[in-house]
Amino acid sequence: MPKITIDNQPIDVPEGTTVLAAARSLGIDIPALCYRDGCEPNTACMTCVVKINGAPNLVPSCGRMVEDGMVVESETDEVRASRKAALELLLSDHLGDCMAPCHSVCPARMNIPLMIRQIVSGRLGEAIETVKADIALPAVLGRICPAPCEKGCRRGQHDAPVAICLLKRYVADVDLAAARPYRPETLPSSGKSVAIVGAGPTGLAAAYYLLRHGHACTVFDDRDAAGGMLRDGVGEDRLPREVLDAEIATIAAVGAEFRTPVRVGRDVAMGELRRDFDAVFVAAGKVEQADADALELPWSPKGIPADRKTFATDLEGVFAATSVRQQKMAVRAVADGKAAAAAMDQHLTGLPVVGEPRPFTVHLGRLQDGEIERFMVDASDAARVEAADEAGGLAEAEALAEARRCLHCDCRRPNDCALRTYASAYGASPTKYKAARRTFEQHLQHSRVIYEPGKCIDCGLCVQVAAAAGERLGLAFVGRGFNVRVAVPLGRSLAEGLESAAADCVAACPTGALAFREEE
Repeated sequence: MPKITIDNQPIDVPEGTTVLAAARSLGIDIPALCYRDGCEPNTACMTCVVKINGAPNLVPSCGRMVEDGMVVESETDEVRASRKAALELLLSDHLGDCMAPCHSVCPARMNIPLMIRQIVSGRLGEAIETVKADIALPAVLGRICPAPCEKGCRRGQHDAPVAICLLKRYVADVDLAAARPYRPETLPSSGKSVAIVGAGPTGLAAAYYLLRHGHACTVFDDRDAAGGMLRDGVGEDRLPREVLDAEIATIAAVGAEFRTPVRVGRDVAMGELRRDFDAVFVAAGKVEQADADALELPWSPKGIPADRKTFATDLEGVFAATSVRQQKMAVRAVADGKAAAAAMDQHLTGLPVVGEPRPFTVHLGRLQDGEIERFMVDASDAARVEAADEAGGLAEAEALAEARRCLHCDCRRPNDCALRTYASAYGASPTKYKAARRTFEQHLQHSRVIYEPGKCIDCGLCVQVAAAAGERLGLAFVGRGFNVRVAVPLGRSLAEGLESAAADCVAACPTGALAFREEE
């Protein structure tokens, strides 16, 4: 039995074992996009390369068999640089969006396409969970948000963008009207506590997400009731007070304690908060120098200085969102509260305070002539629904009709796409290598599966899986040179090619080129 060493770890493995399999048995993660257990190695993606003693070049570990005495290095600078370059070459020819344009431009990064699919399938309980994963006050924002997400909606290039804001409001209003509105699961108590100064949208959102992390929150505000700027200058016709109060009540139900009217710096000293709480978050909106002086904090004309990503000030355990962005968009304020909560959670749990991670995404970019029509194939061609009732909301039938207008621009498999996972881990740039892109296309003939050739990396795994399953037609490499792509032979449809092995082919695909049309 050969004995080899991988990253200074010795291991005995049977004859015929690949270096990749040996590394995985040691718990070493080597990216391998074109390899799957039970399939013949393709050695095409070149992301699994390693350095082997005596070899002049890096070699793909999925196709290299072990030899007694072999010494393998899988994490050298040279290896990582080569893998990154391989990933960037694959990304240069990757045609699709990891995150839909509406999702990418939403200040709160709410997963809008997922919410819409859940509305269409009647899963409103899941839809409110999706919404509140990123937006703590959706019924409020559904009424007053200027909807920057709709400016990114690709449907607008055909007729009019999807009414995302109204759909979000619909989901939130249905939830608030329920006998038991949605209450998120929270982590066990951390024993840590946070004082939040300001009960406006930023402070409310921060409290909501800190509570979900298991940290106790006490919110101080000098007004009689929480709400901050949401109670100012907003007409009753746009934001009824009962809606605002109901959403604040959902945050209180998770465990937030409100102390009003209490002015920090006058009724209670900042030093007292720093002594009694494990962190302090100043979310008081506009802060003048006199306010900063009362809070015993530095000040600039833009407010209290703080890091733009982590909201941390120069004082240990003190965070602030008063000078990060000078604008009045409530959705941005809510997004900042959530982002600040992520940074404070890192501080409270002893992790490096780096702030909210930015999700990796590839952008399809500006559509070429004729491409919007390809997106429209699977969407309703109905005109945008305008709210019919006098309060401005959507009825159930209207919400369903509007949700069916969505083009589903996002990847259906963003969370298990190996290309995206490793591109993020290796810091690969989707734009490092420029290439003339192909035309977007999607194959929708199959009742369960969608195929997007622009995401295919020609790994051939689905070809092998379909053949092993005994498919009558299956899949094959079609074309020549740079135009080779996986397709059903003889120009037949995807439904004819994958009669029984569709699910297995989806599971084998490393990039989301093959995906279920709906969640399964």
